[in-house]
Amino acid sequence: MAARGDSKPLVSFLGLTLIERAILAAQSCGLTEFYVVTGCNGEKVRVFLDKFSQEKNLNITHVINEDWEKENGLSVLKAKELLDEKFILMMVDHLFDRDILVKLTQQQIQEGEVILAVDSNVNSNSLVDIDDITKVHIEDGKILDIGKDVSEYNAFDTGFFLCSPSIFAAIETSIDRNNDSTLSGGIRILANAGAARALEVSGSFWMDLDDENAFRKAQKSILGKLKKYSDGPVSRYLNRPISTRITRFLVKTKV
Repeated sequence: MAARGDSKPLVSFLGLTLIERAILAAQSCGLTEFYVVTGCNGEKVRVFLDKFSQEKNLNITHVINEDWEKENGLSVLKAKELLDEKFILMMVDHLFDRDILVKLTQQQIQEGEVILAVDSNVNSNSLVDIDDITKVHIEDGKILDIGKDVSEYNAFDTGFFLCSPSIFAAIETSIDRNNDSTLSGGIRILANAGAARALEVSGSFWMDLDDENAFRKAQKSILGKLKKYSDGPVSRYLNRPISTRITRFLVKTKV
């Protein structure tokens, strides 16, 4: 996707940048505060978001990750001092049906827990890169293991989380105990404590735009759905706001 621009959040997809699309989708679900973590070419993204937030009257807080070349858990940790209550965590380069966020925001999360939206359609999902996707092993709604190299799995990680602040301590523990600074490492720490739950969202559209092939596949998939349904994924996750108690939202950019 390098040919589409030097800043992935600002890559245009069907008329909107990825960062606009993610934030507007979250706003349509009732989320009102946004914490955007940026790294490489971050200044360019921040300038764009400053203008965007003024135009849309959005509350956007910038979080700078100078360690952007390292694992993604460090990007989450950068928001530790800013978030002291439950929040939605997602990746800016993931396209999704707003139903996923609606389901997440309706969940009751206990202190110390994290809830991951998962897709159990692991046998016939043509929209995922099986070599790159994060895999999840679930039993009775609890996450037992998670990672790209998990051999026994029955779901895919969609990249959408409802988190309590315990996620920060979990990532720190993963770093100290296992030298693992990935987000999945933090989830494994919580899973070992029985504090990582799975929310089934199979049937809802989601896709990781990890490369040019995925980008083109996503365009074809969404435009194909719009031909079949008058209320397709694009309109569903940009319209019809829904009320929710959750007001905090964290977008993590993979840059």
